[in-house]
Amino acid sequence: MHASFVAPGAPSNSCVKCHSDHNGENFQMVRWEPKALDHTKTGYKLDGKHAALACNRCHNREKIAPAERPAILTKDLNRSYLGLNQTCTSCHEDKHRGKLGARCETCHNSIDWKVNKTFDHSKTKYPLTGGHVTLNCQKCHTQGADGMPRYVGLRFGSCTDCHSDPHHGSFKQTCEECHSTVSWKKTSALATKFDHSTTKYPLEGKHAQVNCETCHHGSDFKKPIAFKFCADCHKPDPHNGQFAKRDDHGACESCHAVNDFKPAKYGLAEHNKSGFPLREKHAETLCAKCHIPAGKATIYKVKYALCADCHKDVHAGQFAKAPYFDRCEQCHNETTFHKTAMTLASHQKIDFKLTGGHVAVACIDCHQPIGDKGPARYHFDDLSCVTCHKDPHRNQFAERMAKGRGHDTGCVVCHSTKEWNDISAFDHSNTAFDLKGAHRAVTCNGCHRPPNMERTLKNVDYRLAPSKCEECHEDIHGSQFARKGTTVTLCADCHTEVKWNPTIFDHEKAIFSLKDAHENVRCKSCHANFHDVNGKSVLFYKPTPTACSSCHGSTIKNTVAQSMRP
Repeated sequence: MHASFVAPGAPSNSCVKCHSDHNGENFQMVRWEPKALDHTKTGYKLDGKHAALACNRCHNREKIAPAERPAILTKDLNRSYLGLNQTCTSCHEDKHRGKLGARCETCHNSIDWKVNKTFDHSKTKYPLTGGHVTLNCQKCHTQGADGMPRYVGLRFGSCTDCHSDPHHGSFKQTCEECHSTVSWKKTSALATKFDHSTTKYPLEGKHAQVNCETCHHGSDFKKPIAFKFCADCHKPDPHNGQFAKRDDHGACESCHAVNDFKPAKYGLAEHNKSGFPLREKHAETLCAKCHIPAGKATIYKVKYALCADCHKDVHAGQFAKAPYFDRCEQCHNETTFHKTAMTLASHQKIDFKLTGGHVAVACIDCHQPIGDKGPARYHFDDLSCVTCHKDPHRNQFAERMAKGRGHDTGCVVCHSTKEWNDISAFDHSNTAFDLKGAHRAVTCNGCHRPPNMERTLKNVDYRLAPSKCEECHEDIHGSQFARKGTTVTLCADCHTEVKWNPTIFDHEKAIFSLKDAHENVRCKSCHANFHDVNGKSVLFYKPTPTACSSCHGSTIKNTVAQSMRP
């Protein structure tokens, strides 16, 4: 110990690093911490499991050999660090009872007694190869009569010394003629030497790769095996009897081959013989689209009576009721979903027949999506014009549209689908102002005037149209025929809508009768009294002289004095 801790030639005062003096007879002269000791300098390195042990696990009275005790001067041997032996058996029990010698480190180490072995089995009479290398020792070195593992005297001349014959004496060959220690199953020489084609069941395709015991259970090669049908070996039926009612009773070879189970031989030609022949787009569809893969739970007998059995109803139930009952084929076919069989002739058979301008309207213009992302609307609760068209008249004709014309109601009371501007159906005689005479030739905007100098009738308020003559026509008579207290002139007393001239004025109702020679006198011969009214020359009919002399001169004797009518 001193040689390891004190350098050669060190002065005597070096001792005081560990020892002190003059502290009494019972003073413990050693003053160092064992835990801080570098145990390698003692000649015995602590590694593995030894490194974690407390010092007194080894340095105690029981571990000191009896022959070493007299040389130790310390009375309390439990406080001594001397007298220990470095052999394993000085601390550990020899489980082999001396049969394998005293050098435990030949097979074991201090890291793990069971797992980390250093024993080289290749130096024995039975080198370990193949699968034997990975076996636990106790698989072969079993307990003997004394209850201890046997390491000597084991039989290993043949495989049957350890392994039972799984073939029950069926083969005269030794095990190693067909098998090896690498793997009894995968590297069997029997698989390459034995010609299975000489049997009633030649191995073809994937069958040639199957391990023998997969069919020959328990390695019993003498037991007869049923092989007429695939189902004799392949159980249970992976299709759960879905094809049992076929003419071949669901024989596997109808769809599969021994080379590989997938893909199946069941193709388009075979499918077309089923209850659902594949045509057009259906013929291009992958099997997995309809027969959703789910392993053994995959369904092949799927519903196909209705398109909706496979396809989502993109119309959200709009055609679920009569007469359609969700029969997609009434409008669609297998060639393309987007091009429908719904033609103009078909549209004429429903409640909303396409006429006039509606014939040229694209379907999507009327059948627009419901909401932001909803399906296109094909059923409308209200088939009136305002369902698609905004009312440009702002409900001015609601009463007239509701009342209708014959069987027609709504916008068609005035308009037609041929052309919006065609309002020949509108009967102005049903209004408060019947169009007669020259009024029939007046354009609509002549009376129904657009606001803000607009050129169309889009924003016209038809209820504000004038109904009196003076509201449209200028009074060319300078208000000389106006009633008392008002400027309203009853033009109809003298004029008609047919033509302004001649008038229908009845002169016999005036104070001057036009009879006899006066009947053929032109109006302007008597009515020639013009006055200026607001810068315009206006003919005034009153006062007009009624005396003969006023027209015929003073040579005419008047027998009756005529007075001027105010």
